[in-house]
Amino acid sequence: MEWDLLLRLAHIMGAVVLMGTGAGIAFFMVIAQRSGDPKLIAHVAGIVVLADTLFTATAAIAQPITGTLLAWSLGWSLWDSWIVVAIGLYVFVGIFWLPVVWIQIRLRDLAQQAADQGRPLPDAYHRLYRIWFAFGWPAFAAMIAIFWVMLARPDFW
Repeated sequence: MEWDLLLRLAHIMGAVVLMGTGAGIAFFMVIAQRSGDPKLIAHVAGIVVLADTLFTATAAIAQPITGTLLAWSLGWSLWDSWIVVAIGLYVFVGIFWLPVVWIQIRLRDLAQQAADQGRPLPDAYHRLYRIWFAFGWPAFAAMIAIFWVMLARPDFW
């Protein structure tokens, strides 16, 4: 298999993992949250933290590496406007994702404490959940924009 094709495959697979894991995590956290059950939420949030660590973090590290190697292999400049915009959007996603990782850990811990004490979820949990939920939307929209930029490769300037 050609090097360019392997890099394209790796880059596409990384994008699929990022988008798929992100969508799956969001879905399962929202469904668990709707239950209102601290024990269930703690369990699901624990799986979410694990999935983010294993899949999202790995793909997030691999994407810039495969993208850079692919651009060089195909003779594209990293200063082409569409690549600069894609990188900027990727950084934007990261700015929202990094706090979300910490929030998910905190949500898990707060839910576990509530479950262990037989109490309802505390106000701090609900505040953090709203922030977690709100941070997902701009990151999700930016991911869709990255897909479009990578496919269309428009000349922005």
